[in-house]
Amino acid sequence: EESLAAELEEEEEEASAAGGEQYHPQLEETACDVVSTLLDKMGILAAVEVVDHGGGRDAATGDVTPLTLNLVGDDLGILIGRRGETLRSLQFIVRLIVSRRLGVWPSLVLDVEGYKAKRVVALRALAQRMAEQVRQTGQMAVLEPMPAHERRIVHLALRENPYVYTESTGEDDRRKVQIIPR
Repeated sequence: EESLAAELEEEEEEASAAGGEQYHPQLEETACDVVSTLLDKMGILAAVEVVDHGGGRDAATGDVTPLTLNLVGDDLGILIGRRGETLRSLQFIVRLIVSRRLGVWPSLVLDVEGYKAKRVVALRALAQRMAEQVRQTGQMAVLEPMPAHERRIVHLALRENPYVYTESTGEDDRRKVQIIPR
């Protein structure tokens, strides 16, 4: 299952890096319908809420902001899975179905009860704490293995730090971020 999730993530990142993600006028309606149908077929009772309609420009990166959907309900941890693996796979499946319906790879993020937003905050805080530790000790720090999108959050959080720089090392699902003193 981990290798499948890794493959799905790599394909998703390649499509994203290639500029394959696009905003479509019917994206929100189609995506909400697909997610609701999948949840229904899985026997999971949850509401789909639109957090961000997408289609705008991110001020920092200039990228088109994705449609962001959040699933709300009781006991939805099963949709997140270990380290968010199930959620990543579910997001990929939703994007795949939506792309078949609309004919374009959608700019779409699926979250469960704000899990991803909380994880971003936690990763940025971890990056800052570890950078400060590296600055104080002069010793490199190595974070636990994490998926590519989480490594990217750490890299971006520290890219302007004058005392450290970051590199990813390792292979496949064992890739981790090193925080290195300048």
